Amino acid sequence: MGSLFGRGGISSAPGDADTTTTGSTGPTSLSLLRAKPLDAYVFLGGNIKRCWFNPTDPLLPKYVYRADVSPGGGKVRITVHQRADLGRAGLTTYVIDFKQSGPSTIIATENLKMPPRLAAKMQFDIDRWQRGASNCSSKMPAVAAAR
Repeated sequence: MGSLFGRGGISSAPGDADTTTTGSTGPTSLSLLRAKPLDAYVFLGGNIKRCWFNPTDPLLPKYVYRADVSPGGGKVRITVHQRADLGRAGLTTYVIDFKQSGPSTIIATENLKMPPRLAAKMQFDIDRWQRGASNCSSKMPAVAAAR
């Protein structure tokens, strides 16, 4: 899938490096991909469902996944919620936004209420997938493993 996101996955345009902000809502990471929002969502969303929500060994068994795609696919939002009664979506814990920016897509992630160790693992996976990986990894990033 390297061709979907361009060479190396992440654009080399100025100002597209990952950024982190502090505040009550937790870290926000931004990256720029050379793909339309709907295309980026299809690739990343497929990996998210397969790796984080699979029926045999999910990373997030106590959570549910929701996606909202705008008409025309120019904006996509994935939200991860605590699992409520009967598998319904409860409190929103993590957000992934895909927005069109010229020929590329800005992907912004925000940890609202996800435990820091899980949020770090989720960001680690998203970063790997943006670089072209498509496998499910059980490896935890050093930041997440230390918590």
